[in-house]
Amino acid sequence: MDYIPFLSGGVSFNPRTDIPSSALHGKTILVTGGNAGLGKQSILEFVRQPAASLPSRIWLCSRSLERAQSAIDDISAAVQSSGINSDFDASSIIKPLELDLTSFDSIKSAARTVLAESDRLDILMLNAGIMAAATGVTAEGYEIQFGTNHVGHALLTKLLLPLLLKTARSAKGNDLPQPADGTPTAPPDVRVVVLSSEGHRLPPLLGINFATLKSDQSSMLTWQRYGQSKLANILFGKQLAAHYPEELTVVALHPGAVNTQLFQPFRNSGWIGWAVTGFLKFFLSTVEDGAKNQVWAATAPREQVQSDGKGKCAYFLPVGKRVGESGWAKDEELASKLWQWTEGELEGQEVDA
Repeated sequence: MDYIPFLSGGVSFNPRTDIPSSALHGKTILVTGGNAGLGKQSILEFVRQPAASLPSRIWLCSRSLERAQSAIDDISAAVQSSGINSDFDASSIIKPLELDLTSFDSIKSAARTVLAESDRLDILMLNAGIMAAATGVTAEGYEIQFGTNHVGHALLTKLLLPLLLKTARSAKGNDLPQPADGTPTAPPDVRVVVLSSEGHRLPPLLGINFATLKSDQSSMLTWQRYGQSKLANILFGKQLAAHYPEELTVVALHPGAVNTQLFQPFRNSGWIGWAVTGFLKFFLSTVEDGAKNQVWAATAPREQVQSDGKGKCAYFLPVGKRVGESGWAKDEELASKLWQWTEGELEGQEVDA
């Protein structure tokens, strides 16, 4: 089922028919959390396209290579059964990449692999995340939700930024292979798609409690910890766009309330969580519908996703509906403080030459 503008306030978008052939052809894409849920569905949509429109490589990130390969096999079967290409072998395009966003060592190892094996990166989809998780910390001691949803993705982006900028600054911008259907090669269009959430409206009183981020922040409610991490996603996207206005198109979005594994920690938190999620399932969208907003953000014409102008990171509800983010998400002083804090925390974290 498509999202219909007069019902959703967004745009009508069907990934099977509405992705321009030049939006993906020959490109290199990386998707975090690609083995399940919205990430897996996004990758499926990227390859469930005519042969002339296919990307050249997709890095499917997962904490487990076994789960990554299983997802690749599932995607192969789904494309074959769709009738588009009965002989499609997803492993010819999709490569598994082990990535644990709670570990700097794992993030650096993943980035090292990408930099060694890819000469371009056109779309970086920061999809992975956790929600309503129990108290805990990452390997480096950051609150588990903030460390996973923001810090881990920020480090990955930092390490892959030279490749993103190289792609955006390519001399002609047409070093992509010529589409078989004769469609002109598109100029550089490098995107970073950041999955946030309407949960960004639920942070603690100060927006982000910087002083205690290197702890489990057990004095805060789990939804506050989640809210500050999703707020950080939007603020980081805005700063990234502002720092690289000529090279990067950065988009932040809420995928909608989707029936994914993201709800599992809350579902397992006790009888209240079990009852609430049991009730909510009747109102949650499918993964297929839930992925549409991020696929749209990755492939729609640049002027649509850059609706706020060059160097701005717009925030969209499904699908492609520009809405006003929270007051904290519009706070330029807080955004700058987060950027500086993040740079300080990631100082010295580099990929060995």
